[in-house]
Amino acid sequence: MIPFSSFSTNESSSQKVLPLQVKEQVRVLILGSGPAGYTAAIYAARANLKPILYQGLQAGGQLTTTTEVDNFPGYPEGVTGPVLMDDLQKQAERFGTEVRWGMATAVDFTGPKHKVWIDDEYLIEADAVIIATGATAKYLGLESEEKFKGSGVSACATCDGFFYRGQDVAVVGGGDTAAEEATYLAGLCRKVYVIVRKPYLRASKAMQEKVARTPNVEVLFEHVTKEIIGNQTVEGVILVNSKGEEVKVDITGFFVAIGHEPNSSIFKPFLEMDEIGYINTIPGTSKTNVPGVFACGDVQDKHYRQAITAAGSGCMAALDAERYLS
Repeated sequence: MIPFSSFSTNESSSQKVLPLQVKEQVRVLILGSGPAGYTAAIYAARANLKPILYQGLQAGGQLTTTTEVDNFPGYPEGVTGPVLMDDLQKQAERFGTEVRWGMATAVDFTGPKHKVWIDDEYLIEADAVIIATGATAKYLGLESEEKFKGSGVSACATCDGFFYRGQDVAVVGGGDTAAEEATYLAGLCRKVYVIVRKPYLRASKAMQEKVARTPNVEVLFEHVTKEIIGNQTVEGVILVNSKGEEVKVDITGFFVAIGHEPNSSIFKPFLEMDEIGYINTIPGTSKTNVPGVFACGDVQDKHYRQAITAAGSGCMAALDAERYLS
């Protein structure tokens, strides 16, 4: 994604030129199709705001890579991530949401009407914009890691830890997130290995002490992950220690906890964010620093990152947008 400010309107420039002619004017434009985006669409559509929703780069968001979801209310037997997102889309469409393929690639929030370019080609003006573009989990970049995503490799212990009860798992990372994931998993799993490439944890002192007090957590300092191994699912991991020696650890679950990157880069010239890129909202609301622009879901939530909290914030965004427009 490229920020609006990096585009040129000069035809002779070597930079990419964005079209300036508005193709469509809408009341509510929703960017993103995870639980936050679809819930915002359900509420906005029921308020007769005729929302247009663009699904973004990954239709359905991060949940489409999750095989089983057992903690979303209303599914007593559990549900797969893709089915859950399909159900939410159908519910949004039932009330009149128009769901489209496409991704916001540039914005201009300087005027009374908010401009959004879709795929660099289609310019929309909206009275209100709801940003639900989510966040992307950071991974190590291993080929074997990609192979086992959803089959033993996860970036969310609270989402998937339940499936590894009584088993041995590993968490990679040395910060607060990794320490929190490890101690959470320790309450479910037989053994939790924490793989840390440095000779120390970067986590806060309180979290370090919590890890140290947890008897079934073992920290493997100065180890890096070389390869995740298995057949259909994860069966182990090959590590390399500070001496260059390979170490095999038998595990059935591999949790990556090296952070998330909010999908917010195109909004940086206009919206206030924290140092990582999470959009700042007025506490207790979905309101950003720009009137008529609202943020919900993981793009503004670095603490919970759950489907149900994202859905709740999507509801807030739609209600805030409705009040703004009225």
